[in-house]
Amino acid sequence: MADKKLKITLVKSLIGAVPKNKAIAESMGLRKIGKTVILPDNDATRGQIRQICHLLKVEEV
Repeated sequence: MADKKLKITLVKSLIGAVPKNKAIAESMGLRKIGKTVILPDNDATRGQIRQICHLLKVEEV
């Protein structure tokens, strides 16, 4: 799990989202629909994904 990465894409808008969810997405580097980031597969990242899973598409790299 040390060298695994996750490819995370924002697929839904943040316009109507709860402010906490907006902050989580922006802290991950997701500001626009279609933006993709690659983050390490660790507990912190998994926790963020769990909070806003309804806005994201996640793939293992």
